[in-house]
Amino acid sequence: MDKRIVEFVAALRAAGVRISLAESSDAFQAVDFLGVQDRELFRVSLRSTLVKDNSDLETFDNLFPLFFQAGSPPPLFNPSSELTPQEAEMLAKALRQFNDEIRKMLEKLMKGMPLNQSELQKLDQLVYQSNITDLRYQNWLARQMEQALKFREVRQAVQELMELLRQMGMNRQRVDQLRQMLQANQEALQEQLRQYASQRIAENMAQQSRRDRMDNLYNLPFHSLTEEDMHALRQEVRRLAAMLRTRVALRMKRARTGVLDVKATLRSNLKNNSVPFDIHHRDHTLKPRIVILCDISTSMRYCSELMLSLLGEVQDQISKTHAFAFIDHLEYITPLYIDNQPGEAIAKILRQMPSGHYNTDLGLCLDNFIDQYFDTVDSRTTFLILGDGRNNYNEPRTELFRDIARRSRYTIWFNPEPATLWGTGDSDMLKYQPHCKQVVQVSNLTQLASAIDHLLVSNFS
Repeated sequence: MDKRIVEFVAALRAAGVRISLAESSDAFQAVDFLGVQDRELFRVSLRSTLVKDNSDLETFDNLFPLFFQAGSPPPLFNPSSELTPQEAEMLAKALRQFNDEIRKMLEKLMKGMPLNQSELQKLDQLVYQSNITDLRYQNWLARQMEQALKFREVRQAVQELMELLRQMGMNRQRVDQLRQMLQANQEALQEQLRQYASQRIAENMAQQSRRDRMDNLYNLPFHSLTEEDMHALRQEVRRLAAMLRTRVALRMKRARTGVLDVKATLRSNLKNNSVPFDIHHRDHTLKPRIVILCDISTSMRYCSELMLSLLGEVQDQISKTHAFAFIDHLEYITPLYIDNQPGEAIAKILRQMPSGHYNTDLGLCLDNFIDQYFDTVDSRTTFLILGDGRNNYNEPRTELFRDIARRSRYTIWFNPEPATLWGTGDSDMLKYQPHCKQVVQVSNLTQLASAIDHLLVSNFS
């Protein structure tokens, strides 16, 4: 069921419904609590957690039954069970007048048998439909399947079969009764094909959504990442970090040789009557010392994990790193990153600091930092905050943030939210911003990597 819900969420996203990581998590929690036995309660739990805009309700209502069918295919009659032995013999003799393909379909209609999974899978092979991702084509796709099953020929064969049975002496009333039940059964099969076509298109939408996401993974907003996306990004972080580390090392090397040291050059060339044969350069590049506070609440979790992963991979370009995680209190997590891979470290941190609903308190965490870890900050330290600045209406304690900023060399804030959202709702970002040298938007991995690149070079030359 979890996999089906993930596919359903992907299809909703493909149809244009905005669903964040937090909303997906809420949906799974609601399903875990309410269960799936009551279908209507299950539908309402998904609808209330995944849809936040009235304009998306129709999309949800159209897609839900395609992923979570209420029951089996439409019911079919079983005309053969009502035949007398003599009528059954007439029917068997009449059916032999048709070719194998048509006869099999007529027999299926006479027994009231829906299409089984094997037959539906064969239709997938006969009718290429994997590139159809628009539900408006469901009737067209169903008609293609009907043609593959020769429904028009079968409909004509039903008329011919009834005529043969009448000529063999079957009662006209019985023939009319059989005709009506066979026609009803064929209509039921058509409805089954329409349902199946809709389900396949919905599944295609989910798969296309995943393919599009993978093609544009670096530019996907952190708030819309799925666990599947994160698994792929975790594989990319090391490769991206290697490129970043090489680029940073090259820039630092150039910086070390790019500043002329006039005094050293003159002293060295006194023996040459001050003719500057020997040129000396001054090294002003210092490896940074970083103190980083990462918000690991639900909305920030993936962004923080990737940030810490990238910093972990480029430690050879950093003099010292002190890493902290916070939600409603502060945890010193550097030792975890010494003994574990970033993903494992994050998992351990989350077990220590499980996130809840609206429980972030940065002001309290700044108070914890001042009391216990203020000595990690000095005039060579860059103090870096990774968070959305949302404090759930708790006291922001901006005076503490100001004191840390004054003591550090640079204070930089990485925020995944656009500036237009700062100061809205429970955001205290506009209160913290005046004390920062820089505030950088990092809403996806591309922006995050660029911000780290700039952090390691531009601020320390």
